[in-house]
Amino acid sequence: MRVREIMSRNVITIDGDASVIDAIKTMLSHHISGLPVIDQDGALIGILSDGDFIRRVEVGTEKRRGRWLAMLAGTNQVALDFARQHGRKVSQIMSPDPITVEEDTSLEQVVQLMESHGVTRFPVMRDKKLVGMVTRTDFMTAIARLRLEWSSISGNDDQIRASVIAAFAHAPWRPAALNVSVNDGIVSLRGSIRSDNAHKAAIVAAENVSGVKRVEDQLVKMAYPPAEEDYGGGDFVSLEQEPSTEDDQPL
Repeated sequence: MRVREIMSRNVITIDGDASVIDAIKTMLSHHISGLPVIDQDGALIGILSDGDFIRRVEVGTEKRRGRWLAMLAGTNQVALDFARQHGRKVSQIMSPDPITVEEDTSLEQVVQLMESHGVTRFPVMRDKKLVGMVTRTDFMTAIARLRLEWSSISGNDDQIRASVIAAFAHAPWRPAALNVSVNDGIVSLRGSIRSDNAHKAAIVAAENVSGVKRVEDQLVKMAYPPAEEDYGGGDFVSLEQEPSTEDDQPL
């Protein structure tokens, strides 16, 4: 999927010269946790998020550094922290030069950016113009919508059974001696499973097949793993032969 398929298009923005109080009122009234910041020409210059209000002098959470810690942080960083924690305008506390994505950016790329940079939202651009925002909430909305669409898909029991078996075909955690039966969309699973996590994965795999109404879990956990898992492909392990003693001699 691409960003354009899940992004929010009606983007609320704020001017960099707006006051911090105005920004807070805007975010609270619209129930949003971030705002793109624009200049007088409408160009994107930064992002303001709820995280920018965590370290603030008003609530006594500003960073306090002793002389040595201030020296280690450096004059430039100390000055930046002071401006952001005491600033009265949006442009003074925002994160400048935000990372942006395009409408055709894949969701996989967005997730990688979110994870690697520790951010939760990206402005979406088209020809250097802001056209949307993609946030973690948009992923949740998309998942809910797709789940509703998938749940409306039906199939006959034979098709569902074949799809369930296919879902296990190449999974390393698949159950052993698996038996699948389907009656009116209700799937019964019988067989042996290696671990609790594999058990959970097996149920999830079956539940994700289109047309499945419910999964009846009759899987049982293996008491012991198969020999090939214990000894590496089923090879026998030879024990080192001990030297014989007088007691070992034939009578």
